Amino acid sequence: MVEAITATYVQQDADWAITVSGQGKELTARAPGIIAARDRADQLVEQLSGGGRTTVVHLINGSALDFTSAYMTARLTLPKLPPLEVPPPGSVPKQQTAEKVVEKVEKPAEKKPVLPTGKQLPKEVEEPKPVAEPAPEVETKTPAKPARA
Repeated sequence: MVEAITATYVQQDADWAITVSGQGKELTARAPGIIAARDRADQLVEQLSGGGRTTVVHLINGSALDFTSAYMTARLTLPKLPPLEVPPPGSVPKQQTAEKVVEKVEKPAEKKPVLPTGKQLPKEVEEPKPVAEPAPEVETKTPAKPARA
């Protein structure tokens, strides 16, 4: 019978303390968030099990449901970003905006890296040459075959 390995998570300020126990051993670690703590727990489980097939139970406050809820909330929550600041209309003079556009257009083109000879593309593509009209066919007269009766 396979013994389950238990990963217990305890939040300490912004960090998480992880204790992985099973097979008569116990390993501990710390991680900066619940997602990183779950990843670290997986690493500890590998150390305990030696890469074999194992069953791992993840617990917060003794509850697998509490762990799943906290972990999935962290995975599915978007990071908090500062609000986008949009300048009020007319705060940027049109002349300044036009100067920036001119600067971007007038910048010299960057020099392209030189490719090895076998990898270079042709310098330019030539237009297809017009097809010369074929010479008129010369009719050759062959004697008609006599009709069979």
